[in-house]
Amino acid sequence: MPAAVHPRRAGARRSGIAMIGKAAPKDSSPKPGDKGALDRHPLVKACRREPVSYTPVWLMRQAGRYMPEYRELRARAGFLEMCSRPELAAEITTGAVRRLGVDGAIVFADILLPLLPLGVGLAYDAQGGPVIERPVRSAADFDRLGPVVVEEALGFVAEAIRLSRRALGAATPVIGFAGAPFTLASYLIEGRGSQGFRLTKTLAYSQEELWQRLMAMLAETTADYLNMQAAAGASVLQLFDSWAGALSPEDYRRLAMPYTAAVIRRLRFGVPVIHFATGAAGLLELMREAGGDVIGLDWRVDLAEAWQRLGSGVAVQGNLDPVVLLADLPEIRRQAALILRKAAGRWGHVFNLGHGVLPETPVDHVRALVDAVHEMSAR
Repeated sequence: MPAAVHPRRAGARRSGIAMIGKAAPKDSSPKPGDKGALDRHPLVKACRREPVSYTPVWLMRQAGRYMPEYRELRARAGFLEMCSRPELAAEITTGAVRRLGVDGAIVFADILLPLLPLGVGLAYDAQGGPVIERPVRSAADFDRLGPVVVEEALGFVAEAIRLSRRALGAATPVIGFAGAPFTLASYLIEGRGSQGFRLTKTLAYSQEELWQRLMAMLAETTADYLNMQAAAGASVLQLFDSWAGALSPEDYRRLAMPYTAAVIRRLRFGVPVIHFATGAAGLLELMREAGGDVIGLDWRVDLAEAWQRLGSGVAVQGNLDPVVLLADLPEIRRQAALILRKAAGRWGHVFNLGHGVLPETPVDHVRALVDAVHEMSAR
């Protein structure tokens, strides 16, 4: 079931989404000399399974509601405004690096931003959860979707990456990211987050042609979006398939995997790709088959056993339970040491949580984790 080119892309109109914020300074592009230094950074080398002097660590949602600085900014600006103002997004991105000492600066954005130019009415409720006002549940709904020219509609993300690169120099790589096609489709169809994904699965089972058209469009848009981020200076890319764990292995192989593989196949800049899903312990081998230099693990799997299943030809990322960061510091250190022992010093381990930092997490606990990983993994 190959992912075909979306038929409306050839005649796409300019998107109505305008970039918010200041224009790019003329010298804000990554400097040619930076790439070599960043390629030698432990995070990039670990993604490529090359020797490193310590295990690099970064955290999903490392810039978020648990940080007082973030809450202060959030009180003055809406979430989409924070994402779409490049100078503000770059401030959030780089501020988390300086506060925590992590080895990667994941750009401040959201996996659903590529849905904005589709005209489906993406918004966020009072709790920060995404809501799609006009879900896609029929061929007529699909045909009403606006076209996507990524550089025009989402150029503010590229500019946030350029500004972050300029601020961080060669000291810390910037990580770009996107949602995988199945996860994006699930939000489009359900209209918000879901547990059972009844509407999504029903559409996939009963409207196969529509499913293929929708997923092909999302795969192409996602690849363009990630390529834009790499061109802007992202040194690592992460593909989030947050809801893939809702699928059986057979359904994943048929309904999601071809389109995820199509995204990874279309990436052009040789940037390492982390392929991450939650609740996907039964899909690890299929995720590796779909592609990625690194397979991200959530906390529900044993890292050593998962790596054995995946084989030696791929790196792994993970996989501390985010709730551990609510425990006391000795327990955080003990659990981090356990994961490092599971990795057994093999090249190709990137330390991370098994999902994002929880809002109630103490900032000093996060910093203590980062310091402990660096200390205990030093070679």
